[in-house]
Amino acid sequence: MTRQVSLLFGAIIMIIGSATGPASANKFRYAFQADVATLDPHALNEVFTLGFLGNFYEGLVRRRPDLMPEPALAERWENLEPTRWRFYLRQGVVFHDGDTFDADDVIFSFERARAETSNVKQRLKGVLEIKKVDDHTVDVITEVPMPTLVSQWDAWYIVSEQWAKQHGSENPVDFRSGEQSHATEHINGTGPFRLESRAVDSKTVAAANEDWWDRPGHNLSTIEFTPIANDATRVAALLSGEVDMIYPLPVQDMTRVSDQPGFTALTIPELRTIFLGMNHGEGSPFADPRVRQALYLAIDIAAIRDVVMRGMSVPTGEMVAPEVAGAEPERFSRPATDLDKARMLLTEARLPDGFRLQMDCPNDRYVNDEEICEAIVQMAAKVGIELDLFAQPRSRYFPKVLAKDTQLYLLGWIPATLDSWNVIHNLHTCGANFNLGSYCNPEVDELSEQIRQELGEAERMALVGEAWQMIYDDIVHIPLHQQMLAWAFRSKVDVVPTADNVLYWRHINVGSE
Repeated sequence: MTRQVSLLFGAIIMIIGSATGPASANKFRYAFQADVATLDPHALNEVFTLGFLGNFYEGLVRRRPDLMPEPALAERWENLEPTRWRFYLRQGVVFHDGDTFDADDVIFSFERARAETSNVKQRLKGVLEIKKVDDHTVDVITEVPMPTLVSQWDAWYIVSEQWAKQHGSENPVDFRSGEQSHATEHINGTGPFRLESRAVDSKTVAAANEDWWDRPGHNLSTIEFTPIANDATRVAALLSGEVDMIYPLPVQDMTRVSDQPGFTALTIPELRTIFLGMNHGEGSPFADPRVRQALYLAIDIAAIRDVVMRGMSVPTGEMVAPEVAGAEPERFSRPATDLDKARMLLTEARLPDGFRLQMDCPNDRYVNDEEICEAIVQMAAKVGIELDLFAQPRSRYFPKVLAKDTQLYLLGWIPATLDSWNVIHNLHTCGANFNLGSYCNPEVDELSEQIRQELGEAERMALVGEAWQMIYDDIVHIPLHQQMLAWAFRSKVDVVPTADNVLYWRHINVGSE
């Protein structure tokens, strides 16, 4: 993480505070725009889902409020050899069902998370084997030196081997097929909260785990989570006292909420980049780079920022936020909107009359996601690209696009490692899980592998720059903006915001009003 980001979040934490103490009879109620997609911790590599489950499950590593990694189920680790890491596991930890955590659970979770049906297997790419040294020590053997190994493991969660096998959940479900299992409906982690009850798309209730190994930094006894898709209804629930916090706060309601006595509206830059992805496969008009460029030039990003996002976005020409290692905003800037050139490019691509296809978009995942897509539909039409917008809830949207059943789609991405390699690898290498447009450039793949194992920082950043230049020139995706994180809460709530837009319950305290 850059010094600027560390200073930013250090300042936020000092302003907001993070009082600690044992959990008392304090209930925290909050709402998000959609329900959690699955309770299986290895089924979907999506920030909200993994962040929500991170209140119940834990990894060997977790993140502090400034997003730097720190020990969790591993007390410490060391790099014994270039391709061998040793993790010393925390003793005395128990799962919610009372089973003791040990090295066998780590090895089981490693195999489970890299199963064919897993959607988080990329977090373990390059790990050949995890060997048991003793009940509380494991060695991680990697294919090549991996300088970012620890930083990508905060959301690789450890599952009880005994529990999973007892309930027929040895492998994660295939989220794309809508498959269900015991693990999609129940939780058995080691984390600070236990699952009490769950009604899908209605309410999920959790309670503080009194047997948690760590000293609580919260004072919560009960947490109630309610998905509320409608923006106006979500704001009304906050202002009426039905919930204590909502996110995202609709940009159009920012002033209304902040002007209300007893309420706080908070915005900080989010590290997520919102972008368009396109099908690069044979037969798709986007297989021609001139067509990709034409769509890019048709988009008026200033209008999206000013009208759709009401100033709550930062336009970008990069696939990473400026704070992410390897970002070069001056080098990779956005081209100016140019409708005449866009039409000319379509003519050169033998599409003088344009073309028509479907655009897939979520309507409950990102800030004003459907509205962004609606604006792009209107902009594309000006150059002859007719888009039939198909917007749907994320519970149906993600299975569709993950199956690569899409020509054009909207997505957002936060690099888990706060490093460019995460984005290069996951979105741009041949066959990667989230390379939904099937882009494939062997040179980018080769650079990705070199970046993954290069230990010299200057040399590594030079390789990152080479990879970004190829991706930028190929117009693999169309970056749009970094959205602003927007949270609103009652004044009695003491919460620490993080740039990954994850709500960590262990940092929340609720007082009297």
